[in-house]
Amino acid sequence: MNVRGSESARFGVLPDLARAPDLIAEIGSTLGSPMTLLRTTTSTNDLAREAARDGAPHGATWVAEQQTAGRGRRGRSWSSPAGEGLLFSVLVRLACTPPRIPPIALVVGLAVRDAVARAAAGTTVAIKWPNDVLVGDRKLAGVLVEAVTVGARVEAVVIGVGINVHTRSFPDDLADRATSVALVSADPPDRASILADVLASLDRDLHVVVGRGLGLFRGRLEASDALRARRVRSDGGDEGVASGIDDDGRLLVRRDDGILARWGAGEVHLIR
Repeated sequence: MNVRGSESARFGVLPDLARAPDLIAEIGSTLGSPMTLLRTTTSTNDLAREAARDGAPHGATWVAEQQTAGRGRRGRSWSSPAGEGLLFSVLVRLACTPPRIPPIALVVGLAVRDAVARAAAGTTVAIKWPNDVLVGDRKLAGVLVEAVTVGARVEAVVIGVGINVHTRSFPDDLADRATSVALVSADPPDRASILADVLASLDRDLHVVVGRGLGLFRGRLEASDALRARRVRSDGGDEGVASGIDDDGRLLVRRDDGILARWGAGEVHLIR
């Protein structure tokens, strides 16, 4: 079925998601078309990566009601009960080098943060370096950005996002560290509106970060940095006080010896 130039397979997709292609066409975003809506799939990122190698165009987007093999960073699984989350991947074809991938992930995090903040007015939403979106210390969304490379050249970038939207209860192992838009918003959340909001922000900002780095986003990053001024520990045991994010997307950490370390990868743990 074609919807204003978007390919939409609407197999069992709920109404608040089924209207996404029309809404995105109305705002004129170059991201989100063609769009494929699916009741279930293994992983939208896997679909996007395969399509990228087959020549899919810039802006192609895959959205699923449920993923059976969704994943976050380091291969962690992403819980996604049918109809409760906003699970999507968008393919972007931008001329960039591998070092630009971490800054892209942070700009995606900002886009998700801003969309959630608008959907849940009055709620403080923050980003946790390198790829999580939080309310308080509870995770509401995650970002997974993967490069499709040919040799040392980035051929395409796949941006995967998972947002807890309608979920009102979580498994016991997640209940004390996860939340959703429905749990922090006074109004019923609308997944199509959130998706369109995120894609519109990315359409505006991705070319900027690829061409100029994170400098123009510094104010937004500082205002929404969940780790700033908090004590953190790396997987390798390094500790210090988080002191912002540099223009290359690295976390700045002031160690106890006064040295300003720059963490480029890995997991960050809050020391409470």
